[in-house]
Amino acid sequence: MNKKNESNTLTTAFGKAVDDDQNSLTAGERGPVIMQDVHLLEKLAHFERERVPERVVHAKGAGAGGYFEVTADVTKYTKAKFLSEVGKRTEVFARFSTVGGERGSADAARDPRGFAIKFYTEDGNYDMTGNNTPVFFIRDPLKFPDFIHTQKRNPATNCKDANMFWDFLSLTPESIHQVTILFSDRGTPATYRNMNGYSSHTYKWYNGNGDYYWVKYHFKTDQGIENLDRHQAEKMSGSDPDHATRDLYEAIENGHYPSWTLQMQIMTPEQAENYNFDIFDVTKVWPHEDCPPIEIGKLVLNRNPENYFAEVEQAAFSPGNLVPGITISQDKMLQARVFSYHDAHIHRLGTNYHLIPVNRAKNAPENSYQRDGFMRVDGNGGSGPNYWPNSFNGPEPDINAADPLYKVSGYAARTPYNHPNDDFVQAGNLYRNVMTEQDREHLVDNIVSHLSNALQRIQLRQTAIFYKADPDYGKRVAKGLGLDEDEVKKLAEMTAKERENATQQ
Repeated sequence: MNKKNESNTLTTAFGKAVDDDQNSLTAGERGPVIMQDVHLLEKLAHFERERVPERVVHAKGAGAGGYFEVTADVTKYTKAKFLSEVGKRTEVFARFSTVGGERGSADAARDPRGFAIKFYTEDGNYDMTGNNTPVFFIRDPLKFPDFIHTQKRNPATNCKDANMFWDFLSLTPESIHQVTILFSDRGTPATYRNMNGYSSHTYKWYNGNGDYYWVKYHFKTDQGIENLDRHQAEKMSGSDPDHATRDLYEAIENGHYPSWTLQMQIMTPEQAENYNFDIFDVTKVWPHEDCPPIEIGKLVLNRNPENYFAEVEQAAFSPGNLVPGITISQDKMLQARVFSYHDAHIHRLGTNYHLIPVNRAKNAPENSYQRDGFMRVDGNGGSGPNYWPNSFNGPEPDINAADPLYKVSGYAARTPYNHPNDDFVQAGNLYRNVMTEQDREHLVDNIVSHLSNALQRIQLRQTAIFYKADPDYGKRVAKGLGLDEDEVKKLAEMTAKERENATQQ
C-alpha cells in the first residue's frame, strides 16, 4: 500500500473534510436516505463512471426472453395490473450475470450471480434487480464503491488481491452472512438454470385501498439446485469459461425452457414494526417460520436473443423502474440503487437508453417532456410542447398515480447500525442448522484456499469473525490456516474497533 499523505483526512473531490464514510445521511435512524448527502452522491456518481463502456459490475452475462404467469390471487396485496388475475401473462426479458469479473471472465467464478427481470407491463416497465443470494455484503450504499474495488484488481499490480478482498470484509463484519453463502458451493452454481433468484431487498406492495405490505421475492428454480465444488469450478473456468452462457442458450434452443416458481414473503406493517431486527437490512433474511413464502407465479424463458449486443449487452435494469402497486422501502442500499442504476445506464448507453428496443416500454409508450440528447432516434416529441404546465394539450400528471404516503422522523445524521451483534446470528444459524457436514467441509476448504493468500493479520481478523458466527466455524478455518485458536478466540471477544487496532501493522 502507498505511504500515507501528510494530511490523512478523507475529503470530497473538492477538498471538504468527510465526517463519516460508513453511514449515509438519513432522516431518522431507519431512513430514508436524503438527497442532501452530497458525499454519497459524489461517491456513487464517480464510481459509476470508472469503466467505459463495460458495466462496472455484472459485466459478464447471458439473457433470454419469455413470460411471467400469475398463478395465485394477490390483489389483496397489490394493485399492480400485471398481477391482477390468475392466468395473466406478461412478456419479460431476463439477464443473469457474474458480478465482479470483466466481460471475458469465467462463468464458473466464485461470485454472486445477478438475476434481473424486466416485465413489459401495461403500466410501463417493471424491473426486479436481484441476485442468486437472499442477502448482500453491506447495508449502507456509502460502502459500495469501496467494496467493489476490493473485488476487482489491485491498482498497482492489476491482479486480483486477497489482501484487498479480505481486508475490507474483515473490517466489515456485517458481510459475514453473505461471505458464508459465497464460500459455500452456492457461490459456484452449475448453470444459470440451476440457481434461485431473490430480490434481496424489501419492497412495498400496496392495493387500491392504500393498504400496504412489505415483501421479498424468491424465484425458485424448477430445474433443481446444482452447484460446482471448488475443484470442478476451477476446472470449468479453464476448460469452458462460457459454460453457463452456452448452457442457457442451448437449453432454450433445444426446447428445454427453464422456469422458476415465484414465492413471496409478505409482512404487514404491524409485524414489521415489532420485529426483532430491522426488516430493511439487506444483510438479513426473514426466517420462513415467521413469514412463510406463498407461491404466486411462474417465470418461463422460451426465447433466445437474436443478437447478443442488441438485447443482452444493451439491456438496462433499474430498481427505480416501478409500476403502480409496487414501490421501494426504506432499505438504504435499495434507495441508493434507484439513483445509481439509472445514472450508470445514462453514462454507459446514453441519455436515451430507454428507447433501445430491449429497454423500451412496449405496452405503455413514453409520454413525457424529455427531449433531445445523443441517439434520439424517434420523433423526439414532434411539435408538441417540451414544458409543463402548458395550455397545448400536453400530457398531465395524474394524482392517482402517487404512492401511499408514509411518515418519517428523526435527525438528519449519519447513523450507524445499532445492533452489530445481530450480524453474526443468521450466519451462525446457516452454518449450524442449514448446512450439512459436507457443506461445512466444502465451505471451510473454499475459505482456506482463498484466505491463505492474505496476510496473517488479516487472516486472524477474518477468522475471528467466523468464530463469532460459530466457534466451530472459526476453529475449523483457524486449523486450516495454521492459526493459533486461542488468539482467534481472543480477537473474537473484542469489539470491531479493538479487533482492528489489535491487528494493524
